[in-house]
Amino acid sequence: MFKKLFIILIPCFFTAVCWAQQVRPSKSAEIYRELKTLKHLPKVLYLAAHPDDENTGLLSWLINDQNVETAYLSLTRGDGGQNLLGTEQGAALGLIRTHELLEARKLDGAKQFFTRAIDFGFSKNTEDTFKQWDADSITADVVWVIRKFRPDVIICRFPPTAAAGHGQHAASAVVAEKAFKAAGDKTMFPNQLKYVNVWQPKRLVWNTFRFGSVNTTSESQLKVTVGQYNAQLGMGYGELAGLSRSLHKSQGAGTQSVAGVRTEYFTPVLGEPAKTSLFDKIPMTWSEKGINNIDELIDIILLSFDYNRPDQSLHGLLMLRKNIAQIQDPFLRKEKLAAIDQMILSCAGFMGEVVTNQAEVIAGNSYNFRLNVIARSATPVTLAQVNWISQTDRLNKRVGGDTLITIERKIQIPANALPTSPYWLQKPAKNAATYSVANDTLIGLPEDEAALNVSLLLKIGDENFTVKLPLSFKKLDPVKGDVVEQLRVIPALDLSFAEPVYFAKEKEALKVTLRLKANKNINYGRVTFRIGATTVKTFTGINLAENTITIKDFLIPAEDLEKIKADQNKLEAVFAAETSEFTDGQVLIQYPHLPTLQYFIPATTWLLKGDVKVLAQKVGYIPGAGDLIPEFLRQAGLQVDVLAEADILDAAKLSTYDAIVTGVRVINTDKRIKNWQTALNTYVENGGTIVMQYNTLQDMALQNFGVYPFSISNKRVTEENAAVKFLAPKHKLLTYPNKITSNDFNGWVQECGTYFPDKWDAKYEPLFEMNDTGEEPLQGATLYAKYGKGNFIYSSLAFFRQLPAGNIGAARLFFNFISAGK
Repeated sequence: MFKKLFIILIPCFFTAVCWAQQVRPSKSAEIYRELKTLKHLPKVLYLAAHPDDENTGLLSWLINDQNVETAYLSLTRGDGGQNLLGTEQGAALGLIRTHELLEARKLDGAKQFFTRAIDFGFSKNTEDTFKQWDADSITADVVWVIRKFRPDVIICRFPPTAAAGHGQHAASAVVAEKAFKAAGDKTMFPNQLKYVNVWQPKRLVWNTFRFGSVNTTSESQLKVTVGQYNAQLGMGYGELAGLSRSLHKSQGAGTQSVAGVRTEYFTPVLGEPAKTSLFDKIPMTWSEKGINNIDELIDIILLSFDYNRPDQSLHGLLMLRKNIAQIQDPFLRKEKLAAIDQMILSCAGFMGEVVTNQAEVIAGNSYNFRLNVIARSATPVTLAQVNWISQTDRLNKRVGGDTLITIERKIQIPANALPTSPYWLQKPAKNAATYSVANDTLIGLPEDEAALNVSLLLKIGDENFTVKLPLSFKKLDPVKGDVVEQLRVIPALDLSFAEPVYFAKEKEALKVTLRLKANKNINYGRVTFRIGATTVKTFTGINLAENTITIKDFLIPAEDLEKIKADQNKLEAVFAAETSEFTDGQVLIQYPHLPTLQYFIPATTWLLKGDVKVLAQKVGYIPGAGDLIPEFLRQAGLQVDVLAEADILDAAKLSTYDAIVTGVRVINTDKRIKNWQTALNTYVENGGTIVMQYNTLQDMALQNFGVYPFSISNKRVTEENAAVKFLAPKHKLLTYPNKITSNDFNGWVQECGTYFPDKWDAKYEPLFEMNDTGEEPLQGATLYAKYGKGNFIYSSLAFFRQLPAGNIGAARLFFNFISAGK
């Protein structure tokens, strides 16, 4: 529900990129490419597992050179990856990566689809993957996309074997084969046939590759030359691909834009093999499909197309539209009418928007909006009618002469308008591996259409066009200029806990803090804290003023906490006022390369009880790629200071800390660490404790970053429930101040750890042994070394996931680490 593309005449199920907040004309070169694509009927669906798995160079070539409609189907939204931009993980990261992918699609011109599958992180094989994913459910989603998009060729990025390098990669190929066979079978997923017909693609191929030392290409395979220079783009397709892929900023996926041609290789999987072209024996044009006149009309328009005066093509396009309207195939007719209507509006130089200066609105309230419309065409464009949601104006007003027309209206937001949130996050997930959606017809969409639109009826020539303009927020940014974004509907109140975790101490009251954002006046509200069906405490008489954010503390008495028996609990806050109840908190994601993203999460936090001790009092933190460790430690009562370079190089200041913790991937993300290593080693030698979290092999600032040599690998334990063997059960890190047992590894989420060291100096002591099913045991999860008077601990365990998830066992172990000097 974020950026929205306009719908013209007949809503089209799938969109090329994200929905735009304005209707703006395409550039002349884009209109010309769209015309050539209108003539070429084949479609290609590229399929893989994650955002940034796609071959952007091939997509760019298919769209801009072959002029065939192409889409990328990513099974997941990338929810299980790491985040180099900030602390967002899980669904929030998936939302970021969805929009990074949509920004990439704006450059290469492909469409974008998804399934409901949730990315749960790295897996080593398909068996591991399908323990999490429901193969039938994902196959159904892929079949749905195939039946809606109707591709002739499906291309897999990966094979269903170990050569894929990732279990989810291989699983994408397995699902592709199942879906290819099922899409044309009316007995498979028959509930879909209420909305779509069966569709059988011509062929499924695998786009083989050279990745590092793995080479799956062969000169006997079908070869295609890509990367050619395109004068209309001003670059080659490989250069365009580099720009597109570099938009995956949260993954640090910056890629060189490489000029020059290269070869892509393909091997057949299912369907009729291709011998000379991906499109062998597939009708390329309307004539080859037995539909006359349309090719000739398109050729005439292309030959006479004037890049400086695209409006001169309107007469031909309007004639072409009449011919397309006569096509018997209802799907083809609907789809191609939507495409030509977009070209007609672009050639007319039409721009439309409905904007307000309010970024957020509340259902039931009224706001001032401006409708701005303009056209730049010799062919008459008439604004016949405007539907303002609740009222209609009949105008019959000429729009042209390059003169902006502005109409102001007060629009009431419907009382039943739901808060703005991505459709796949509006309901709790079906399970840890599958999102739940309110309407099955939304499956596949990168996002849903704007719910609130002003509808225009235009007349161009003698043809009528319906254009939907989403209600939008527009502001002037002193750096960016005009910023137009989705209008965000918000509730009258949203609430959230100030901290992700709270620690309850025996026989002591617990102070919890809520952030209450009131968007209207609220009197005599009440907050109830509960765990499951158990009410812990209710506080009444809360008054909140409109447009205020209140940070309010609530003291839960010790006797109420005695109701809580478990060590790990999810504490929920519910705010009630009059007849309304509020349970969710707003989350905004704002990065310069993305639109403002909004979603809502339940107002919950983790409440930990039981035997949890920490002796460290003051911790220094060196940021890495982003995690929530500082917030977690502060809630445990520790002083946590984020260290700047001057702090690290100040030996006297550094000596005041009981422990120094480095953020995940600090070696990869902060190149200055090579200048700090001597100071950090001296800190340890003089009696300090360093706890270094995992790093990766990519773009390392230095190779030797321990007090003694060790090297990291790509080895990992992805099974979060893997058995853990204690190699030194009496080691102080496993006995003090918390006695660590195998129970402390229960309930871990997503993975045990990643990028384990595989070689280390004999002065290091490995603490654990663990492995995934059927694999050799690994001992590099945590290494400990005494160095001088101090302690150095390198741990690849996934604390950055476990601690925000309220895992009490992980907390006990981490507290032992930072208390090592005590």
